[in-house]
Amino acid sequence: MTDKPVLRHPEKARKPDNPSPRKPEWIRVKAPTSEEAAEVRRLMRDKNLHTVCEEAACPNIGECWKHKHATFMILGDTCTRACAFCNVKTGKPGAVDMMEPENLAESVAKMGLKHVVITSVDRDDLADGGAFQFVACIERIRALGGDTTIEILTPDFRDKAGAIETVARARPDVFNHNLETVPRLYPTIRPGARYFESLRLLQKVKEVDSSIFTKSGIMVGLGETRNEVMQVMDDMRSAGIDFITIGQYLQPTPKHVGVDRFVTPDEFDDYRALAKAKGFLMVAATPLTRSSHHADRDFAELRAARQKLTGAAE
Repeated sequence: MTDKPVLRHPEKARKPDNPSPRKPEWIRVKAPTSEEAAEVRRLMRDKNLHTVCEEAACPNIGECWKHKHATFMILGDTCTRACAFCNVKTGKPGAVDMMEPENLAESVAKMGLKHVVITSVDRDDLADGGAFQFVACIERIRALGGDTTIEILTPDFRDKAGAIETVARARPDVFNHNLETVPRLYPTIRPGARYFESLRLLQKVKEVDSSIFTKSGIMVGLGETRNEVMQVMDDMRSAGIDFITIGQYLQPTPKHVGVDRFVTPDEFDDYRALAKAKGFLMVAATPLTRSSHHADRDFAELRAARQKLTGAAE
């Protein structure tokens, strides 16, 4: 009698909780294996810093780190919320590292960044949601001199009175806050947030200082319709948002919400044309578009677009 084969890795046979369709050929990414990427990783460890590139399993990490571009994630690596799409771990965060602004500013200088992107986890446990740390990082980068432009990607600071205004008064060059998806999908995809509160956040930034560029993004492939995406575009324009990003949602682990479908490159081209026609100064819409992908190049184009529109020097 022939023995039955032994399954040595039973976990490999386990079906995913939320299966996604097979990735199409246009979703191709490279792992961060270059020497430049290793150098960025060493610097982050030496300075006790985190990047959203790693924590959120960004598909563009290999490309960005090869060019020594990284999106810094402040206020720790543990989020107080549990969004269905996000790979950042959830739990009780630790104490705020008061040396973080100094370490971040020194890293920006060492990497020679002309444009830096700073994001954070949600810190609902803090009285101001961590607004003070954004301000401290902005101020410390500028205190070290140089001409680095600063882009921030903030949480919604929900129920934190005055937090948005506090950060806006620090005058980052770009203030980004992602809507992430269409309103109908918020209860399952982004249950801890409110769609119109996120829109109002970006509107408030313009009220504090209209010269600050505002930016927001959504993921597609979660079950939204074309008409719903168009409505989000209209809502963004009503809030004065300058820059929209649209990218394909990719499931980070089987525990996260599954991909409903992979949006084709032609559909992304259509979304890009629609957004430009609606009046956005800048549009990034491709399958692998992410909030901070090519942020330095995009900022240069964003500023040039405003100059062309207004005829005024930035």
